Amino acid sequence: MVRGDMASKDTVDRRRALSPTACPRPFILDVVREPATGRDFPCPTCGAPAMTFDATSGGLVCPYCGHREAVDAAGPAPSERALEAGAALSRRDGASVASGDAHGFGVDVRTTECQTCGARVSFAGVDIATRCDFCGSTQVLEQASNRHLIRPESLVPFAVDAAAAGQLFRRWLAGLWFRPGDLKKRATLGEIAGVYVPYWTFDAAAESRWQAEAGHRYVTTEVVRRVVQGKEQLVEQQVQKIRWEPAAGHRADRYDDVLVVASRGLPKRIADGLRTFDTQRLQPYDPRFLAGWRAEEYAVGLEDGWREAEGRVRREQEARCARDVPGDTHRGLRVETRLGGRTYKHVLLPLWIATYRYGEKPYRFLVNGQTGEVKGEAPWSWPKILLALVAVVALALALMTTAGGR
Repeated sequence: MVRGDMASKDTVDRRRALSPTACPRPFILDVVREPATGRDFPCPTCGAPAMTFDATSGGLVCPYCGHREAVDAAGPAPSERALEAGAALSRRDGASVASGDAHGFGVDVRTTECQTCGARVSFAGVDIATRCDFCGSTQVLEQASNRHLIRPESLVPFAVDAAAAGQLFRRWLAGLWFRPGDLKKRATLGEIAGVYVPYWTFDAAAESRWQAEAGHRYVTTEVVRRVVQGKEQLVEQQVQKIRWEPAAGHRADRYDDVLVVASRGLPKRIADGLRTFDTQRLQPYDPRFLAGWRAEEYAVGLEDGWREAEGRVRREQEARCARDVPGDTHRGLRVETRLGGRTYKHVLLPLWIATYRYGEKPYRFLVNGQTGEVKGEAPWSWPKILLALVAVVALALALMTTAGGR
């Protein structure tokens, strides 16, 4: 079965019959190229068909003759769009095409979908991907790109190259605590892949009203009965109490660029730990930044992304209101929050994605392609953890013995 819109005369069906002996890896191939609505970037010096974006110089470079060109994104400055309009657009199948809005990646791409983790990665060129960049699975299906996707508003270009990402990984590995002593030496780094990962960013204005009981601690002196040397006596003691009183208030906050990862292939626990993306450095989307790189299509839709962002904003508002309650403590906090001015952007952010092995087990890690921040998984050394606990207990006992001997 051929996937894609056969009504388009530009659609090219490129099937290859692969025998089991010619291709031992268990992947399915069914190729339909996206109509050539984008463009390549040929080298003006040697005529090579495609230059690639170089993270080190921040421009295009020819892999054959070394010719370089600067990338000056001349598009409109990144701007937010109304969430309501974007949500209505995303609910209408093909609406982005019908309405004339920008769609796709703006460059001729092919797309793979991992049958294990569900990641959909688009890339230029004729290479056939046989392994998922996100989970390493060989269960990869190549198919037509989704031409109805909302085009990214902006992106942060790669500034960290593959060599630097590998060095940052080694440095991160060496700085971990309570890990096996031979981890840095025995960890085997697999292929590291640079991918532009889709994110939604959301802005919103929040107005919250809260009510609670504010607690004020105070100390009073009470007379109590105690047995002292076998005799019952009346003695004074200090008692801490809390005075409760009603409290209420309101606050207004503005949230800017709340990031929600729209990837299906990334391990969410690791991806959510990346905190150093500087969205103030977003540049207008330009397909030249993607030349020679891969970009994942978003798998988390706009409305699902907003639901996650809304939950985070409301939880943060509740925490801020809790800090506004006067006194030393509080109870019965009730918060009502209204959100307005909701806007969004679809952006691409650079990540290096890789897997390393320690023993027989694989561990995944990510390197922020803008700042070099590293987050990942690593094995624990339980003997080291046990020794640390024993040392803490021994120190506590020593302090108690010393205090008791005074």
